[in-house]
Amino acid sequence: MKLPNGFGSIYKLKGNRRNPYMVVLTKRYVRVMFKIKREKIILGYYPTKKEALAALTNYHENPYDVKAYSITFAELYERWSEDHFKTLNNKSSMRSYTAAFKHSEPLHNMRFKDIKTNHLEGAIEDADVGSSTKSRMKSMFNLMYRYAIKYDIVEKNYAELCNSVKVKKKREKIPFTTEEIKKIWEIVEDVPFADMILIEIYTGFRPIEMAEIKNKNVHLDENYIIGGTKTQAGTDRIVPIHPEIKPLITKRYNSENEFLFNDYNKLAHNVTPLTYDKYRNRFKKVMTYLDMSHTPHETRHTFITCAKNCKINDYILKRVVGHEITDVTEKIYTHRNIEALIKEVNKIIFI
Repeated sequence: MKLPNGFGSIYKLKGNRRNPYMVVLTKRYVRVMFKIKREKIILGYYPTKKEALAALTNYHENPYDVKAYSITFAELYERWSEDHFKTLNNKSSMRSYTAAFKHSEPLHNMRFKDIKTNHLEGAIEDADVGSSTKSRMKSMFNLMYRYAIKYDIVEKNYAELCNSVKVKKKREKIPFTTEEIKKIWEIVEDVPFADMILIEIYTGFRPIEMAEIKNKNVHLDENYIIGGTKTQAGTDRIVPIHPEIKPLITKRYNSENEFLFNDYNKLAHNVTPLTYDKYRNRFKKVMTYLDMSHTPHETRHTFITCAKNCKINDYILKRVVGHEITDVTEKIYTHRNIEALIKEVNKIIFI
């Protein structure tokens, strides 16, 4: 059966193929030298001529963006991440999605429209990573499918049916005890980065936020630091310097360095920024030295727990740690000055 002019073409490819029938559309005609050349777009590959004809007919009845229709997982990731990363406030989240994409390699060259739940589950199950990265993979799949549905690339979110990820139950956060904080103070002059743990306990900064504190944002004379990331409420917030840790911060402060906390490169004989991974390793070494089993995030939990035990103002606590304030009056109309924040935080007793 001869197809109408401009309708498209169906070709049977040579060899033993699962989908031997290729459907081709004409994108446009261009002049090359003295000849007219046809630019083609491949609509898809099909197991039978009947299915190929049906796909071609369906395209003309309901035209769609062929490029979007044939986009691969990797190509969609590039489009999605370009938009999504603009909404993120810290590099740690970006790195986690980049790692999730890297471990989804079996999907990279697949046409996104062809990916089903079994493909997603297979990629997660075969990834040689921990449960947190597997969870991030599933989260990324969900976000990519929502993006694809938004732009009419697919109609169904197969990631919602992906139930192969077994997420370990998060361990309950345990604050440092008074005795443990005292032990850290006892070795602060002798064990590298013990001071950093104390500063984190006394400020409530998140681990990643600690690594990104810049010296220009440390106001020693005024007793506060500007820092923080992750959320709108947490970004560039004012965090008072508790009197007990001011000597530690003063010792660390060096206006010639960009960041308050640094790593020393022995080969280059200079300081380099402290990444979260490096911070975590230093934290682990201190915990091993002291025979403790805390996680980096439990320093922040300790600050919040001690603040609540000392009954400091709840709204001030939220401002200091970067939690969202839902009370409209407090959020919009009340302007807490720096002196009020410092006065309230100075009430906290840690040891």
